[in-house]
Amino acid sequence: MRGERVLNDEERRELLRRARHAAARALGLPAGPSPGEPAGALALPAAAFVTWRKEGRLRGCVGSVLPERALAADVESNAVEALLHDPRFPPATPRDFSRYEVEVSVLGPLEPIAAPSDVEVGRHGLFVEKGSRAGLLLPQVAREWGWDAERFLEQVCLKAGLPGDAWRAPGKGLSVYRFSAEVFGESDFRPASA
Repeated sequence: MRGERVLNDEERRELLRRARHAAARALGLPAGPSPGEPAGALALPAAAFVTWRKEGRLRGCVGSVLPERALAADVESNAVEALLHDPRFPPATPRDFSRYEVEVSVLGPLEPIAAPSDVEVGRHGLFVEKGSRAGLLLPQVAREWGWDAERFLEQVCLKAGLPGDAWRAPGKGLSVYRFSAEVFGESDFRPASA
């Protein structure tokens, strides 16, 4: 399990169950009983991203930047959006659903940054915005690709449709933020192989 810890293991498992349940229902698959009303931290406003992988490869990732609804509702909605409406991928099919793994990233607050030294790779994600353009990369992306802080900043600018070096000239309508995220997936709760 990665990132700053706010949720306990049962809350993490519950969010993963809710993500899978919502996606199964959206695909018309048997999903079992409804998870019911969320309680505790899952009922509080929070922003989250849901990532689906198939055999280790990205299959969809959608989320919220700002905490505008209960965490459980945000995860459920983003799970469906990531699986069926991520524009980078065709919609998932029921046939392959059992081969997908889900990961949840619960975002902390956005904090403005001024320099690459403000970014700790593997701990912080990045969000940039300028006018109608915006881009976000989760903390695990830089670690997975082996990027340093400058490369991470370049990549988030490119994701926003901006020049890669746009972060070097803050102001002019450009805002750059970091955030922490509590990242966990189904693989974190599997028994270790013998």
